[in-house]
Amino acid sequence: MKNKMLISPSVLAADFLNLEKEMEKVKTADFLHLDIMDGHFVPNISYGPDIVKFLKKVSKVPFDVHLMISHPLKYLDNFKDTADVISFHIECDDNPFEVIDKIVSMGKKAAIAIKPGTPVEEAFKYIETGKLYMVLVMTVEPGFGGQSFMAEQMEKVKVLKKKYPDLLIEADGGINNKTIDACREAGLDIAVAGTAVFRAENPEKAIENLR
Repeated sequence: MKNKMLISPSVLAADFLNLEKEMEKVKTADFLHLDIMDGHFVPNISYGPDIVKFLKKVSKVPFDVHLMISHPLKYLDNFKDTADVISFHIECDDNPFEVIDKIVSMGKKAAIAIKPGTPVEEAFKYIETGKLYMVLVMTVEPGFGGQSFMAEQMEKVKVLKKKYPDLLIEADGGINNKTIDACREAGLDIAVAGTAVFRAENPEKAIENLR
């Protein structure tokens, strides 16, 4: 029997002129994925803590905050009242162990993210601290929405699920009705979906179809 996928719609694909209405469309989601970009770690800028605070006022879905920034330690406190899960990239310029400890000390669930070019083995030492809630495997190059799904990244998911079966694994990038089966077969727990949900005619139905 196929496992039920948890779905985390990416706000990056939402209509920013109608954010309150957009949040109503995805109220049945398991998480809400929020990409924070600094224009340095990735060559793009998205939105910041103030938008996240606004969204928290109009959404009851748990917030899955993904920091695509060079120095996450400087900005973690900005999400102490809004985030439920905070993921950051182990390729950042801060010490990942320190970032994990800070997130945990804030009472938040800590997660690490890895780029497509980063070997999955790089994540092991951080997982083995026992402090992580989740690992986020990027299935596109971070920084832009609407990219094509990199199916080969599912090998990382398989390795992680085999080695750490109780750890939640999330994937982000190019996930839709055509690519979700590869995610499920690899053992993925949480799928981030942007355009597949927010650009759908019926986002609530799109979430259920992905599940």
